[in-house]
Amino acid sequence: MSSVRPRVLYVTDLAYPAKGRRYCDEDIFLSSRLREDFDVALCHPLDAAALMDGFDAVVVRNSGPVLHYQEAYDDFARQAQKDGVLVYNQLTGRADMAGKQYLPDLSAAGYPVIPTADRAEDAGRLPDVAEYVVKPKLGADSIGLRFVPREELADVDYDGVLVQPRIHFRYEVSFYFVDDAFQYALHAPDPARRWVLEPYEPTAGDLAFAQRFIDWNGIEHGIQRVDACRTPEGELLLVELEDLNPYLSLDLVAPQTREAFVDALKASLRRLLGGAS
Repeated sequence: MSSVRPRVLYVTDLAYPAKGRRYCDEDIFLSSRLREDFDVALCHPLDAAALMDGFDAVVVRNSGPVLHYQEAYDDFARQAQKDGVLVYNQLTGRADMAGKQYLPDLSAAGYPVIPTADRAEDAGRLPDVAEYVVKPKLGADSIGLRFVPREELADVDYDGVLVQPRIHFRYEVSFYFVDDAFQYALHAPDPARRWVLEPYEPTAGDLAFAQRFIDWNGIEHGIQRVDACRTPEGELLLVELEDLNPYLSLDLVAPQTREAFVDALKASLRRLLGGAS
């Protein structure tokens, strides 16, 4: 790489009021560490399309649910792809980046996913439980999520929504990756407190579970978070694969783990920019 430092546009909404998380703290930390190797400027997601031509790469981080600015995000993605702008995460994600259609698709294909239907004719494949979860295909942060009792399941309008059984699980666990390399895992011991997380030591089986979805998604450059729940029987089921702007909870990991993550992120960005890893 030449002596000129690459210019990175870091996209974040520092003011987004996330539940149980402080997006701004994480992005202040990460952007400050990237500044050690790159020239970095921060911008709001609504400004990214207008500014990105002046940079070597665009890093999309804690930019908030794109459904709040869907048209602007779609314009940004189209323009970036048309102009060949390097975007991190790359814009080819097949999971949350493209909505939640992947959940019924993976469910129908036999992947270990919470059983999901997006058509009335597929509702019979769902387990018979007392309550079901109805969520928008373009939802995020539980926006638009609602619960429906069994007796009302037949009345659900499937236009733009998914239906899943409401599962009573032991805990949720998240696996964090840079490109296709596992970095760390965190879990929420109390199902009622999703963002009260603790370090988690995954088994070989846990990692194989998470890696299967990373391999399916095929992202070469980016940060991904595989969210799963542990059933009472001990099985892991995919809740979601966040491949657009996953929150990383870096403040909850050990310092050496955080440093290793930063090193992996820098190396991934250098590879994206065409430099040596």
